[in-house]
Parts: sequence; structure tokens; C-alpha cells
Amino acid sequence: MTEASVPAGDAGTGAAGASAAAPRPATPLWLAVTIAAVFGVLYAYDVWEAVRDLVGVSLMVGDLGVSLAGIGIALLIAALLVPIVVYALAFWLGYRRGPLAQVVLFLAGYAVVQVLTLDLAAFFELGGIDFS
Repeated sequence: MTEASVPAGDAGTGAAGASAAAPRPATPLWLAVTIAAVFGVLYAYDVWEAVRDLVGVSLMVGDLGVSLAGIGIALLIAALLVPIVVYALAFWLGYRRGPLAQVVLFLAGYAVVQVLTLDLAAFFELGGIDFS
């Protein structure tokens, strides 16, 4: 590239060239940890609910003297793993982004977790799947 091909006013030290090449500042560490911790509590509550459901359904099935089919156990384990995986994915995607993007990613992930949890609960409570 020759000097003749560089536009006037942008000789490599101009404001336009510097702002285009400068990286966006990432979220400060304390703010990123705070955002992750607040949403971590929400996601942890869903994990706790999944553990409660897994233990509760297992005890209820044992009291009734019947066995739970493999699909039922798979759904209960999926309900346990979904919040963990979605939280990790939201954390990974928002790691080097601004605080608003992190909050939006965690909120979108939490909405997905709630929808999937409600779907899995509906299968058990409303008899949507025959587990026999």
C-alpha cells in the first residue's frame, strides 16, 4: 500500500483508524462475577428442583411397588442437566461481551430452561407420555 492510496486525514494515526482497530472493553471482572452469581442462583434453584423431582419420583415409584421406565429416568436426568448446560453456554457466550449482552444471554437461557422444565413437568403431571 502506498501513501497515495491512503485517504487524506487517515495516515494510520487518525481518529477513525484508531477507533476501528481498538477492541471493545470487556465487562469489569467484578461486574461479570456479580451478573454470573445472580443468575447462578436462579439456575441453581432449577437444578435443586430437578434433584427434588428425581428423588421424589423415585421414592414415589418405590412406594407404589412399580418401576420407572427408562424414558422417565432419562427425562428426569435431562431436567437436571439442562440448567447446568444452558448456564455454562450462556456464560461461555457472554464471557468477553458487555454487561447488557451478558444479562440478555443469561435471561434468554433462563427462559429456555423454564420452558423445558415446564414441558418436562407437564409430561409427568398431565400424563402426556405413557411410561409403562
